[in-house]
Amino acid sequence: GASEAEARAARFEFFQSEMSRRKMRLLWLAHQQDDIAESLLMRLARGSGTGGLAAPRPVQAMGEGRLNLRPLLTLKKSELVAALKKAGAVWREDASNAGDDHFRNRIRARVLPAWAKAAGRDALAGAALSRELLDEDDAALEAWLDELKPLDRRGRLDLVRLAGKPRALVRRALHRWLLAVRPDTDLSRQGFNQLLAAVQRGQDTRFSLGAKGFAVVRRGGLVLQKG
Repeated sequence: GASEAEARAARFEFFQSEMSRRKMRLLWLAHQQDDIAESLLMRLARGSGTGGLAAPRPVQAMGEGRLNLRPLLTLKKSELVAALKKAGAVWREDASNAGDDHFRNRIRARVLPAWAKAAGRDALAGAALSRELLDEDDAALEAWLDELKPLDRRGRLDLVRLAGKPRALVRRALHRWLLAVRPDTDLSRQGFNQLLAAVQRGQDTRFSLGAKGFAVVRRGGLVLQKG
């Protein structure tokens, strides 16, 4: 009865646990071009930025020196299945793929075939190229933010360094700040955008992050004030 997200989280928790126990650093995954297109369409539906739309990545850092590697992103599922069958391998299909309980399955069975037909071209290769370009843009914004160094060791976000910078850069800086200070709150998208607007204005303000804290803008900086 687990959701698709819960099942995925359980799988990766198992992988990470085993990697830690066996002192392994690399996890090889078999994502391919079909997965890229499916992920792209799914994340467009929920409103992802370049970071989300650039997934799945060929090399993904997971912390503690671990890496997820995806060497098959240049190939389509049909090509992989044909190659395996030609080699005499027995193909095993997850029975859940035939159902439509999960969003990814509905995208795979209904949307992708219609999308590829309507495109009149290799839509999977196009999605893969878009993923690469989005990944480049995402990396460029991350590098720019690294150069600005707006977050200090005390957990203060320097808004003076972000003044006049594009909204996309300020958004990333705010995401970093939230990850660094880890307030005990589940900030909604609407709440995040309200806080982002306050940060961009740079005027002294006190923004509630729930019962246990506030985001406080003062003296050109953003700090966490515990309630």
